[in-house]
Amino acid sequence: MIRRAAESDIMAVAAIYSSIHDAEERGDTTTGWIRGVYPTEDTAREALSRGELFVEEHDGAAVGAAIINRRQVDAYAEGAWRYDAADDDVMVLHTLVISPECSGKGYGRSFVRFYEEYARSCGCHYLRMDTNARNVKARAMYRALGYSEIGIVPTAFNGIEGVELVLIEKAL
Repeated sequence: MIRRAAESDIMAVAAIYSSIHDAEERGDTTTGWIRGVYPTEDTAREALSRGELFVEEHDGAAVGAAIINRRQVDAYAEGAWRYDAADDDVMVLHTLVISPECSGKGYGRSFVRFYEEYARSCGCHYLRMDTNARNVKARAMYRALGYSEIGIVPTAFNGIEGVELVLIEKAL
């Protein structure tokens, strides 16, 4: 089940962020994120305050989260997007996280499918997202779900310098 987050979900989302940072620090995964910089509990709190944080549950526990809105990050202006879409016709998926303990069970794919249905229900016809070029696992999942990488933009992103940001899109 995927739903809009509540205040009671913040600690669970922050725990997922921490687990991902742990996995990154052990070398088990590569997101390019940095503990204490991005994502943090404040990342989740700010998204919650805007009504843009969503959580995925299994057996009553949060296994994933993401931020969904119509905000295209500044680096998107440098993208050679295939679709010339008005800002209000684009839905953006940010900071999709699945607990490392739940990896490989289809939660990421189900979250992306939810994102697509949510965009449709909001009248958006174009989907955009990004990931760090080093995050090969996420890039492979998005390709398998029909998304296209339209370019890589070198940028400082979410307080992290030297990010090679992969711009990704799909038309509904």
